[in-house]
Amino acid sequence: MSVRDRIDSHAEGFTDSEKKLCAVLLADYPFAGLQPISALSENACVSAPSISRFVSKIGFQGFQDFQRQLIAELKEGQRSPVDLRHTRRPAEGDFLADFVGRARQELAETASVITEAQFKHICALLADPKRRIFVIGGRISDALAQYLLLHLRQIRPDVFALPSDPEAWPNDLLRMRARDVLLVFDFRRYQTSLATLAERAATRRGAHVVLMTDKWVSPIARSARDVVALPIEIGTEWDSYVGAFALIEAILAFISDDQWDRTSVRLREWDALRAEEAEA
Repeated sequence: MSVRDRIDSHAEGFTDSEKKLCAVLLADYPFAGLQPISALSENACVSAPSISRFVSKIGFQGFQDFQRQLIAELKEGQRSPVDLRHTRRPAEGDFLADFVGRARQELAETASVITEAQFKHICALLADPKRRIFVIGGRISDALAQYLLLHLRQIRPDVFALPSDPEAWPNDLLRMRARDVLLVFDFRRYQTSLATLAERAATRRGAHVVLMTDKWVSPIARSARDVVALPIEIGTEWDSYVGAFALIEAILAFISDDQWDRTSVRLREWDALRAEEAEA
């Protein structure tokens, strides 16, 4: 269980000072917890003994044990397929049937890590006609971004893909207005350039950053107002994004259905233009 999960599971029993400490830890997770206890105490306005009692309450032997767990989570976030080879689980029986069974379990986990309220909140952000939507992903996860982009553009206007080249980002940053949405997909082996992009979008342009990541949580979370941490482990050398794809499709289906009057008009116009191009 990650430190974040432990905090969530004990949340109802926290004192007011512990709630303040949690706010500091989660606002810059996991980096806030890696500073010396004296610095964390000062930043959270909580005494060092209170921090020691807090980490014990959530199941650690002490502050050093707490920090070792955070460091381990950071290392997990950088593991490559070569590293994951050592932790893979051999298939039981036919490979395909076993893999589909694992994917089914990942889908079930995906449904449990995002609440219905958070799901509808993100749908509302992406559907809001007053907000423009900017989308980007990392080396592998940009495939997720492009999949969402392809469909969301047919549902609503003002949806833009950010290019992979950071040299082109100033143009897009300058187009962003306050309250526009920057949706970033960033899974382990996180990209520093994307964290820089998100920070500039949030602080300089006032954009609402939404992050889709894994349970080790991309550093982009420091700039994000909404974070969805999805399961990706499936017991092979390769991380699986079946849960992320399912969430994307659920978002698209919900927005389309919820705003069908507008969506249907746009789809008809879209298809009519495609038909004209085919005839030309």
